[in-house]
Amino acid sequence: MKKSKAFFIIGAFTFILSSCASSPSVQKEASSTEQIAKEIESSKRVKAMNEKLLMSSFSSGRSSFRDYKIGPQDLLEISVFEVEKLNKTVRVSSQGNVNLPLIGVLKVKGLTPEELEKEIRSLLAEKYLQDPHVNVLIKEFRNQRISVMGSVRNPGVFDVTGTRTILDLLAMAGGLREDSGQLLFLLRPPKEEERSQQSKGDEDRRPETFVIDLEGLLVEGNLKLNLPLYHGDVINVPVSGKVFVGGEVKSPGGFVKGKKMTLSQAIILAGGLKFTASGSDTKIFRYSEKGTDKEVLTFDVYAIQKGREKDPYLHENDIVIVPQSGVKAFLSGVKETFRAAFGIGRVSVGL
Repeated sequence: MKKSKAFFIIGAFTFILSSCASSPSVQKEASSTEQIAKEIESSKRVKAMNEKLLMSSFSSGRSSFRDYKIGPQDLLEISVFEVEKLNKTVRVSSQGNVNLPLIGVLKVKGLTPEELEKEIRSLLAEKYLQDPHVNVLIKEFRNQRISVMGSVRNPGVFDVTGTRTILDLLAMAGGLREDSGQLLFLLRPPKEEERSQQSKGDEDRRPETFVIDLEGLLVEGNLKLNLPLYHGDVINVPVSGKVFVGGEVKSPGGFVKGKKMTLSQAIILAGGLKFTASGSDTKIFRYSEKGTDKEVLTFDVYAIQKGREKDPYLHENDIVIVPQSGVKAFLSGVKETFRAAFGIGRVSVGL
């Protein structure tokens, strides 16, 4: 009887030990299963996006050329059906002009072929022809260099002709990788006219940044997000696990989120606020895990910096946008006017 009792106690003790030992293993297995499920879900999401991308690249065809904006070095074939002598093939000059019979020098840069047809028709109808029929054909497109980087299968610099869009370039780059995040950044350098007007030390020469929701573009089919691209544009698809800072900061972009990152730390990583920033109206756009629900939070960065408000922690894939202050933008314009008119190197304007 004593022996059987002893065996029962030892057996019970062994069972308790084994169940205690197996508990962490079960937890680890559950955690591993959850991680695999997340990876499968992410893989499905990216696969669906790439399928949409492939279909859109097939359907786009050459229709985008209708919206193409004429630029320097394009070769134009201009036909006027009523007067054959007015037909001409011309190369657009570096200034964006062409020289046409009867009309003379005409600025064509930035016009679509259809807009140029209307312009030539109007000028000829003023003095020379009644209801002329004009056709503009682009025989040669200038090459545009657009870069695609980040979490795509074939990143690189692409030489393209004609009007191209974000979908076109993502397709040319082989589609998204499985570790891609939900957002795409389009960085656009200042235009030539803007660069010539700005002084060398001006911080406003930084690229313009557009933030595109990839699920909105590829899954929901919101073609308003499919922006046209121009020479010098850079597309960046960051990997997931980042926060994004844009608007009136000095170096907008995506930043790797550590275990704990606050709003003020993210703004420091983005180079700090510009003079024209309205830091008191800073917005955090926060998406749910499925990407369907969006929460918008407003914070006063100035109050946080002075310790009057708590510095909030950021979540993965948060988007921080610092808007522009109307008053500060006006004062910045005044500063630039003084600098241009009187040759003043730096003007400090206090509020």
